[in-house]
Amino acid sequence: MKILVIEDDRDAANYLLKGLREAGHAVDHASDGEEGLHLARQGIHDVLVIDRMLPKRDGLSVITELRKQDVDTPVLILSALGEVDDRVKGLRAGGDDYLAKPYAFNELLARTEALARRRSPSEGEMVLRVGDLVLDRLAHAVTRGGQSIPVQPREFRLLEYLMKHAGQVVTRTMLLENVWDYHFDPQTNVIDVHVSRLRAKIDKGFERPLLHTVRGAGYMIRDGAG
Repeated sequence: MKILVIEDDRDAANYLLKGLREAGHAVDHASDGEEGLHLARQGIHDVLVIDRMLPKRDGLSVITELRKQDVDTPVLILSALGEVDDRVKGLRAGGDDYLAKPYAFNELLARTEALARRRSPSEGEMVLRVGDLVLDRLAHAVTRGGQSIPVQPREFRLLEYLMKHAGQVVTRTMLLENVWDYHFDPQTNVIDVHVSRLRAKIDKGFERPLLHTVRGAGYMIRDGAG
């Protein structure tokens, strides 16, 4: 998933970002309500995790404004205010779920994943296919020709992004911004290393290669049958 965390507390934000990234998700962060609203209204995230008390614009006001603008991205509200009336206000403002602080990270992770499934329940959106290569986003599993292929979290995200753009050239910049979440030195070979490892896993031993290097441009995954 691509998740936006809007949280002003530095320690709390770092804890969330680290945990979500280790779970294999791409994460953006905003430290105040105005910045968070700007990022959230782009509609590119699968789930928003929003702290209720924020500088510049409070969390409920961010959610209300998003709903007015027809941004329907699922929202998990985080708050130290955990009474029934507080939860009701959060849900009525347009939140989809409400988690009181302090919370267990595993519960937060499960709730964000549940919100994403609720938004995109169909197999067509949750299962990606290129030829006989299948990526199941819910099961976090990859198979080719019915054969299970073990991949690391970063490899899974890399393959997922390539498969979502099957038949299109994906540049290194696109991969840095959408798979790694931050910028490396443009001369780094981190992408080439990961692509090489991924290619060895999904193409080695199969008659037809799926992952191709487009010289001077980037990479493309496509089914070359016929």
